[in-house]
Amino acid sequence: MPTTDALVDLLGALAYGELSAFDRLAEDARMAPALDGRAQMSAMAAYEFGHYRLLADRLAELGADPAVAMTPFVAPLEQYHSLTTPSTWLEGVVKAYVGDGMAADFYREVAAFVDEPTRALIEEVLSDGGRAEFALREVAAGLEVSPTQRGRLALWSRRLVGEAISQVQHVLADRDALMALFVEGAGDLAGISRLVTRVTERHERRMTTLGLNG
Repeated sequence: MPTTDALVDLLGALAYGELSAFDRLAEDARMAPALDGRAQMSAMAAYEFGHYRLLADRLAELGADPAVAMTPFVAPLEQYHSLTTPSTWLEGVVKAYVGDGMAADFYREVAAFVDEPTRALIEEVLSDGGRAEFALREVAAGLEVSPTQRGRLALWSRRLVGEAISQVQHVLADRDALMALFVEGAGDLAGISRLVTRVTERHERRMTTLGLNG
C-alpha cells in the first residue's frame, strides 16, 4: 500500500493540475472564433474546477492542507504552461485534448498502484466531460478551412508532449514518496518501460484521431 505522503503528493499534483486547467481553459476560451466554442470551453473549465474540489476534499480527509499539498507542483506546472502557451484557438484546443490527455493517461497508470477509493476518485476526476468530441469537431472544422495548419499543429502536439515529459521527470526527481510509488508500483525498469510505452501508444492514437500524425 502506498504511504500517506505518496497519496498526498499524487492527489496534490492532480489537484493543482485541475485548478490550473480551470484557469487556463477559461483564459483560452476567449480565443474562440465563435460564441458556442467559447461557451463550451468555459463549461469545460467549470468541470475542471469541480474536479479540483473533489480532490481538495479528499486531501482534507487525509489530514492534509490542500494548498500545502499542491505547492510543490506549482512551479513545474506553471513552467509547462509558460512554455506551451497557445497563440491560436486551435492550439488551445489541441493542448486541452492532447496535452491534458497524455497527463490523464499517466495518472490512470499510476492509479493502478493505489487503494481502490483513491483509484475511483482519480478515475472520476480524469473524465473528460466531452472534451474529446469538442476537440475533434473544432480541429476538423479548422483544418477544413485552412488545411495548411495541419503540419504546424502536429509540431505543436509534439512540443506539448516533450515539455510534459520533461516536467514529469523534474517532479519525480524532487518528490521521493511519489517516485517510490511510481517505481514500486511498476515493479522494475521493464515495468516502467511498459508503462511509458502504453502512454505513448495512447498519445499516438489520439494524434491519429485528430488527423495530426502525418
